[in-house]
Amino acid sequence: MKLIIIFLTLLPVIGMSQELSFAYNLYNGYENYKEPSLSSRRIKYDDILPLIENLRHNQKFVVHKVGESAEKRSLFLIKIGSGPKRIFLWSQMHGDESTATMALFDLFNFFSANDHLNELRNKILQTTTLYFLPMVNPDGAELFQRRNSWGIDLNRDAKRLATPEANILMQTFDSLEADFGFNLHDQKTRYSVGKSFHQATLSFLAPAYDDAKDMNESRERAVKVIGGMNEVLQQFIPGHIAKYNDDFEARAFGDNFQKKGTSTILIESGGWKNDDEKQFIRKLNFIAMASAFLSIANESYASVPIETYNSIPFNDEKLFDLLLTDVSVDKLGKPVLFDIGINSEEKKILPVRGNSKSSSIEDLGDLSGFFGITEMNCDGLQFEEAKNFSSVIKTEKELNSIDFDEQIKNGVAVFTVAKNILEKAQILQSVEALPVKFIETEPVPFQLQPGTKPFFYLYKNGAPKYLIARDLIIRVNE
Repeated sequence: MKLIIIFLTLLPVIGMSQELSFAYNLYNGYENYKEPSLSSRRIKYDDILPLIENLRHNQKFVVHKVGESAEKRSLFLIKIGSGPKRIFLWSQMHGDESTATMALFDLFNFFSANDHLNELRNKILQTTTLYFLPMVNPDGAELFQRRNSWGIDLNRDAKRLATPEANILMQTFDSLEADFGFNLHDQKTRYSVGKSFHQATLSFLAPAYDDAKDMNESRERAVKVIGGMNEVLQQFIPGHIAKYNDDFEARAFGDNFQKKGTSTILIESGGWKNDDEKQFIRKLNFIAMASAFLSIANESYASVPIETYNSIPFNDEKLFDLLLTDVSVDKLGKPVLFDIGINSEEKKILPVRGNSKSSSIEDLGDLSGFFGITEMNCDGLQFEEAKNFSSVIKTEKELNSIDFDEQIKNGVAVFTVAKNILEKAQILQSVEALPVKFIETEPVPFQLQPGTKPFFYLYKNGAPKYLIARDLIIRVNE
């Protein structure tokens, strides 16, 4: 009897070991499957259309047009596999949330491959049938905006179905009668894992199907699949996984699909330091989804305790992009310690030249309990306004003669230029990546206030030590 009991207690570990081994193989061999033509978050319909067309010529896949967006871009349902368990995945219903779309095309390459993972690949394809609807909102993707071309948030149109895209998604879902659904999104990069300093790189949710957040068999299956993905991903990004808010939203697709009996899993791609284009997070999406497919094929998810899901912390908002702590600021003739929290937002329309982010001071004062994705303790450093160059720059020759590095070292980072050479100055700023400010009129004093664009110095012992420009810390002697 003891031997039987020991064997039974080992079953969950044995059941997960294949998924973990599979995930490590995918992690180490990812470059073999990564779709090279998709390398930027700002992908558009024209980027994925030739890839979809290529799948038409691949005997493993069936590609079917299911409708058109408001601006007449075709939406395609892509099918692979022949098994009885049906899995439906849809991505980018918000046009600026493209991480999972890139990962879907990596999955297509994986399923097209012929390598040492054939046994597990075939296991998935013989046990499940996978359906993909990538880029549900191609019109929004064209402008890299959340909403569709009518200005409607598609994920708040599951009830009224006013938009063509929402109709296509709902009709496709109803036609498939899927056992599992994967709802693929991006979330704020500044979400933290609970009240910790860790960025929520991926957040999961088994959406509620009613206000009481009841748990039925269908939702429980989603909970267990997420628990399995969490166990896999903790091997690669320990401490960086959270749960998304689980309040019921009657207008959202995931909540409604859960209500209809499909075990629905939300994946939200957040942030990872120095991964602005989300290429590492894309890799994690690829691994998470592929390992989930295998756990569904093996039914190993069934042995994952519900507590694994329940123990995942919820998203919180405890992060700034840049946090400067203990900055000494002169107030009423006395030094006062300030914490300065700075956040950056990506510009929806990229400039022809210059920075693609707009930064501002989000908060000031005592910010204990908060953290920075980049953080610096400024004990012994004093806030100082950037000085203005001694004269107005009137010609291109004068502009080219300035040693900007030397000026920055001396605390000078604001330059007044004549209107006729302002464009030349901005080109120089972009090409040389100069952390300076060019203006046409006399500068106004910098206001250290929430909402102000960060541009100031930190001095040590009366000399410039750092220049803070946007969300960058620049050591002036380098």
